[in-house]
Amino acid sequence: MPRSTRWQNPSDFSIQPEGIVKTTSNQALGDACHVPVLLQEILEFFQPEPRMCIIDGTLGFGGHSERFLQAGARVIGVDQDPEALERAIERLSGFGHQFQGIRGNAASLDLLAKSHEAFPQQVDAMLFDLGVSSWQLDQAERGFSFQEDGPLDMRMDPDQTTTAADLVNQLSEEALADVLWTYGEERGSRGIAKALVARRQERSFETTLDLANVISRGGRRSGKIHPATRSFQALRIAVNRELDVLPEMLSHAVSLLKPGGKLAVISFHSLEDRIVKRFLRAHSQAMVDDPTWPEPRLNPDYHFDLPAKLIQATPEEASQNPRARSAKLRFAIRRAT
Repeated sequence: MPRSTRWQNPSDFSIQPEGIVKTTSNQALGDACHVPVLLQEILEFFQPEPRMCIIDGTLGFGGHSERFLQAGARVIGVDQDPEALERAIERLSGFGHQFQGIRGNAASLDLLAKSHEAFPQQVDAMLFDLGVSSWQLDQAERGFSFQEDGPLDMRMDPDQTTTAADLVNQLSEEALADVLWTYGEERGSRGIAKALVARRQERSFETTLDLANVISRGGRRSGKIHPATRSFQALRIAVNRELDVLPEMLSHAVSLLKPGGKLAVISFHSLEDRIVKRFLRAHSQAMVDDPTWPEPRLNPDYHFDLPAKLIQATPEEASQNPRARSAKLRFAIRRAT
């Protein structure tokens, strides 16, 4: 059974007139622009148009936001990765004041809204595209990839203090196994943790390939999946507290979306999707019940209607964009209170 991890990882959380703009400066980014997943489904749901304001809480390179802007909507894009934010701002610079890029963690949207004049009191739609981008994975110096050698970092926000190297080199064997199992669902977590602790007694882990090689020797290969895949996922999630902050991110949709406002969340693995599913279920039931109660009660957290079940990429999109194969999309509409 999963055990609770035992360490502290403080996270630092540190609009052009309305109208349709058809061109941007995204050519300057060359191949760096990633392909946004499930774009058509989100556009059909949001129906972006002038006078709408949309929060893209995980901006990335702004692929989704670009299409919202082209339809005339205002967009507030938030991202904790300063390099990704800089590239998105460059890409979307042709939209002028119609776009506002803000550095920060979406878990602190409430604080960002209070400290930035760009935020209206309530918005028409919110998008969260979770996980790590293909571009981040491809940058060896970021330390996300087990296929390219680089420093063992994995921080999305470089101002955070804890890195993957800190976890691998400092956690106890038991706590390290907890991380690999809880966040990576790695069945060989105990064997891998044992191998990592034994090796670090000789010398500390500093690079991604060094770590991946030791994991490969101590772990289990599952089909075509590289034996380090789940462990690297687990360390990335732990370093960035991705699952811890996700409920906080989702909760801001309750306060920031206007009645009738729309929420879209894209997740890329079962751990994320499970949290999103449970949150939306808990906030979309009119009544709640408990075996100790004489009868069901009104749900005080009944804030959303769910217009659709889980949406996944079409075979055509999945064949053209490998990242879309594991994407899961869920929609919600803010109810009037």
